[in-house]
Amino acid sequence: MDPRALLRPLVAGSTWRRGVFLLLGGVLALPYGVLAVAFAQLFGNPGAPRPVVLVLLVPAAVIAVVPVFLGGSRALEIAAVRGLLGVDLPEPVPGRRLDRETRLRAALWIGLHLVSGALLVAALFSAVPMALAFLAAQAGLDAGIPVDERFGPFDAGDSGWLTLIGVLVLVGLGYAVAGLGALAVSMAPVLLGPALAERIAALEARTARLAERNRLARELHDSVGHALTVATLQAGAAREVLDRDPEFVRRALTAIEETGRRAMDDLDHVLGLLRETGDSSVVPQRTLADLPRLVADTRSAGQPVRSAVRGSLAAVPPVVSREGYRIVQEGLTNAARHGRGPVTLRVDVPADGLEIEMVNGLPEAGPGGAAEPGGGRGLVGMRERVLLLGGGMTAGPDGDRWRVRVRLPIGSVG
Repeated sequence: MDPRALLRPLVAGSTWRRGVFLLLGGVLALPYGVLAVAFAQLFGNPGAPRPVVLVLLVPAAVIAVVPVFLGGSRALEIAAVRGLLGVDLPEPVPGRRLDRETRLRAALWIGLHLVSGALLVAALFSAVPMALAFLAAQAGLDAGIPVDERFGPFDAGDSGWLTLIGVLVLVGLGYAVAGLGALAVSMAPVLLGPALAERIAALEARTARLAERNRLARELHDSVGHALTVATLQAGAAREVLDRDPEFVRRALTAIEETGRRAMDDLDHVLGLLRETGDSSVVPQRTLADLPRLVADTRSAGQPVRSAVRGSLAAVPPVVSREGYRIVQEGLTNAARHGRGPVTLRVDVPADGLEIEMVNGLPEAGPGGAAEPGGGRGLVGMRERVLLLGGGMTAGPDGDRWRVRVRLPIGSVG
């Protein structure tokens, strides 16, 4: 057997960290030891009135036991296990009440931590000084061991045996720390791991975070993507007539400037949400009330749009109005980037829903066959918005045209 493999547990950094973890349990067990010694002395004192001692014992026992079952104690143990034992336990869900099973498991873990830590501290304060004294005596130093002192079958004159015992005690203590630490690593997920309810709560919180990230990604894609599309089309058109129509170039540059400003407002809004500063509410989100401006910007970029609105857009709830605006914005962006010919936009507001339809010509077939607009993340983002609001959406070729239909319910949305 490789001697280095035998010595590795004694010199490994993980063993020392686990020893610190066990010593932490011994430090936490110290008040319990002091309390036990004090009451043992009171019960052993014939002059102490037993009824008074029993009355004092009840609140002392409550004060000693209650912290073991608290959620904060479990959270501290989890932090210690993560930092010192290297076990990747999930953080407790804030504000969630622990069930009885989780409290009992955590209490058992804390009790075992205190007991093992107390045993290690006792070993350090008894066996280690004795082992060092034996080693010092073997080296010819005065360790203060009386000549007539006996240690089991040995006396102070058996320095060789006592030295060997001292070395074995130190080595055995090192292996004991490594073994207890390894046992703690294997038991920590069982006793401190999340219960089923905690795992469900953590999954729900993670799902909520992912949903929020997806929503912010859609906001960035739709707003900034639309602005870049409009700016690119305007710049391309202006370059074509730069020498022939300076007035058109001036209008194009103005449109690019205004589109860039609005894109910056949208970007500031999304960044405010990401930073959680609370400042994002200063920038109003666009709704269907801004639809005329969106159509005008798309037309100024060179994309013809025929729009028709039936019904009152003010009757649409704010959340549906915001998502409806983004859906129209993404549809017009896709038409400008991938489609051909003018776009026909129809927005209807019947009594129970919001209906959006966008139609434009398909691009001409390329070498690989018929091309279809809507590739990339645009249609995916539109479908996500529709599904979140419980609506329906269809998108695809209709003859030589590309048609997108969206219906969003508004009756139960506040």
